[in-house]
Amino acid sequence: MAKIKPFEEHASEYDAWFEDNRLIYESELRAINEQLPKIGEGLEVGVGSGRFAGPLGIRIGVDPSQKMRELARDRGIEAIDGTAEKLPFKDSRFGFVLMVTTICFLDNVEEAFKEAYRVLKPGGHLIIGFIDKNSHVGISYQQHRNESTFYAIATFYSCDEIISLLKKSRFKNLNFKQTILGDPLKTNKIGRVKDGYGEGSFIVVKASKQIA
Repeated sequence: MAKIKPFEEHASEYDAWFEDNRLIYESELRAINEQLPKIGEGLEVGVGSGRFAGPLGIRIGVDPSQKMRELARDRGIEAIDGTAEKLPFKDSRFGFVLMVTTICFLDNVEEAFKEAYRVLKPGGHLIIGFIDKNSHVGISYQQHRNESTFYAIATFYSCDEIISLLKKSRFKNLNFKQTILGDPLKTNKIGRVKDGYGEGSFIVVKASKQIA
């Protein structure tokens, strides 16, 4: 069952986070943009309030929360009711699929990856932005999870766990970018983006659907 209760009851609080944490948000946007294909129709799964789809030029999103979809529509996104594990689209529809901080709220990550694979065109890409559970921020979120409206219901993943799940879902050619390399509360600038993983708290992995 989709974990939508906090997002339905605290939609404004969720959306305000991006203004209150502008430097972290901009760092994440920059890292995602480096991985995003420049051509092809895209879909954001777990579009939320449209804070990523909007500036990244993605016009279609899926989210199970009505309140989130309303906010996304206000940002010009065609926000459709649906879950990551059962996408309401035909096979091979999209050039890329984006998930940003979505995996930690899913009921079944492997099923969601298989669905993303299904709706991607051959040669298309799945791009996932997530907090590494072994990172500075990931450890802090887990230690203080009960103090958060949203992360109290979250499941965090390591990079190795995501790699394993992507490979089980037939994705190939994994490429990693990372940002938020230190304590985000102790910086006054947008974080730099580095290749790989293991140093940054926010990881963006791009994986390919093989061409038949």
